[in-house]
Amino acid sequence: MSVVEFGGRGPGILLLHGLMSRASTWWTVARWLKPYGRVVGVDARGHGRNPRRGPFRTEDFVADLVAVVRRLDLAPAVVIGHSMGGLHALALAATRPELVRAVVAEDVVPDNRGKSVEDWRWYFDAWPVPFQSLAHVRSVVDVPRVEELFEERADGYHLIAELADLYEIAAEWGERSYWDFVDAVRCPLLVIEAGRHPLAPGQMAEMARRASGRHLLVPESGHVVHDEAPEVYRGAVEAFLSGLPPT
Repeated sequence: MSVVEFGGRGPGILLLHGLMSRASTWWTVARWLKPYGRVVGVDARGHGRNPRRGPFRTEDFVADLVAVVRRLDLAPAVVIGHSMGGLHALALAATRPELVRAVVAEDVVPDNRGKSVEDWRWYFDAWPVPFQSLAHVRSVVDVPRVEELFEERADGYHLIAELADLYEIAAEWGERSYWDFVDAVRCPLLVIEAGRHPLAPGQMAEMARRASGRHLLVPESGHVVHDEAPEVYRGAVEAFLSGLPPT
């Protein structure tokens, strides 16, 4: 298990990245979070420097988080997750409420049933792998902080995560609903929704309603709100953290 200690002291703040990403991409956010507590990022299995490959059920990722929170004595932690990380944050709060003080879930929906990895496999198949340079990567892969997701090997630059692992992880999302996790969340919840290219209109507002949480729509942002609308994201999260009951 790979963790990144970003610094800060006090209550635990756990940062969870999205599919294909890694903990280090939270660096900019972690800088302004440090006054609020001890900020820790984690590389999910199949990502970053985490050597663990599968199994990839949501419950397996949650078990990893339980181990991290316990080992680092972060509980009760504020858990901030983007996309896949947001799903894992909700699942952790639902199943291990004693470990979670509050959740920020960024651009994630609980029900993607009917969607398939085949809808976007073509995009990865079209990549000119290996890439010749990081500039080459950036010219093809339009993802914030994309250089963090690739590594140099003898023949050029490759995605750190294995595509087969990513396909397996995402396949589960098209097969099951996660509303049961949402309904079991009892801690304060902030749901931040990207307005461009909506995932499933209405679901994030419904998540907040069902969990008695807050919902913020950011119309100008794409999927990675904390990078594409950083000031809006920061303002919302800081206001949320400032309103939490003291530990």
